[in-house]
Amino acid sequence: MDELSSQAAALVADHPRDARLHRIGTSRAGAPMWLLSIGHGSRHTLVVAGPHANEPVGGATVLRLADRVLADPRLTEDADVTWNLLLCLDPDGSRRNEGWLAGPYTLGHYFRHFFRPGFLEQPEWLPDGADGAVLPETRALLDLQDELRPFLQCSLHGVDVGGGFVELTDDLPGLAPRLAHTASRLGIPRELGAYDALYWPTLGPAVYRVPPPRRADLAAAITEAAVESTWFRPHRHGTVTAVVEAPMWGAAAVQDGGPPVDRDAELRAVSRALRHDTALLEGVLARIRPQLTGTPESARLLAPVDDYLLVWPGLADAWDPGTDAARPLPPLSSAHLAALGIAGRRLVLRAAGLLHRLLRGTGHDPAGALPELDRLIDTWCAEFEQTFGARWIPVARQAEYQTRVVLSTFELARRHARVRARSGEPGWGTGATVPMHRE
Repeated sequence: MDELSSQAAALVADHPRDARLHRIGTSRAGAPMWLLSIGHGSRHTLVVAGPHANEPVGGATVLRLADRVLADPRLTEDADVTWNLLLCLDPDGSRRNEGWLAGPYTLGHYFRHFFRPGFLEQPEWLPDGADGAVLPETRALLDLQDELRPFLQCSLHGVDVGGGFVELTDDLPGLAPRLAHTASRLGIPRELGAYDALYWPTLGPAVYRVPPPRRADLAAAITEAAVESTWFRPHRHGTVTAVVEAPMWGAAAVQDGGPPVDRDAELRAVSRALRHDTALLEGVLARIRPQLTGTPESARLLAPVDDYLLVWPGLADAWDPGTDAARPLPPLSSAHLAALGIAGRRLVLRAAGLLHRLLRGTGHDPAGALPELDRLIDTWCAEFEQTFGARWIPVARQAEYQTRVVLSTFELARRHARVRARSGEPGWGTGATVPMHRE
């Protein structure tokens, strides 16, 4: 986080006429939230990096975008556009992930140092609506949206294992072929049956339409992103939001759009595995919970584990063809089934990693749970590699992919945006951000 802000400041120092760095808020832990603005146009784009703590590629992407925008007046002066790049929406959570950013870039190292806060502490979501938002990070983003009224907002996300895809609040015809071209040139698999968009309309291969938000209970909110969020909030200003997902570990299976060999058998296997793994982790948690001291750090690490355990039984039932689920599954391709298998593994690995991190932090393990968690993490990571062919994608390629997708989205959104007469604020301190970005 420190390198990200210092390199943004260095970029501003090199381009004082066209670039400004502005503090738009302060995190819960007192970290500054920096906005890098480039250009002086009357229309605005807003790019949000670091919305999820475990998805760091957006930091590399915004610096790459800044370089690209500064070098091309067609993206600023000629388009009458100001680019606004929020360096990180969740600086506190991102700092908690710095333990794995220096490498080695293995799944085991990643999950043992994984952190992502509980659902209620994720700043993009509005579980109580915009008026009820209490996180300072969320309030800063909402205020920024209302001030800028951007015609395009891009939220930069990362997929731990899988492929790249885009979620849109409005259709941008022509994005799917551009996405396919970029993914092919950079060797990034496209996720043709994304778990996040399982029930959503498909606008084209690996491009999904985010349904209008609705109020939902916590379980539904965690598993279905079509709840009230900062993605849809600026829709009132005519904003199109694009959620740009870039994979850290690619898995070719997620781009197989063909029919599955035996849909029901594969679904039963995924459901059975999730129920089995849930029981294992519930047993581990029952053994270690009594020894936890109730410190703020323990509570912070346990909150997402409890969220996961809350939703897993319902997910297993929803995926099981032998269960009378309240919401029937849509038609599924092989890509969908691969994404479901990856999602089940990813959820239990995240929980196991958080418990492993929690025990390491206490410095003692009277229940002897750490060796068991090590065995589970190693086994499940090996399955990612053997069953799904998960392979690390170099950070430079992740960032370049995300940058090109954002620029494609910008070009298409600019054509469809409603023009407003709105002046930018006048007068608004590159390189690698963290060791992983120097790879």
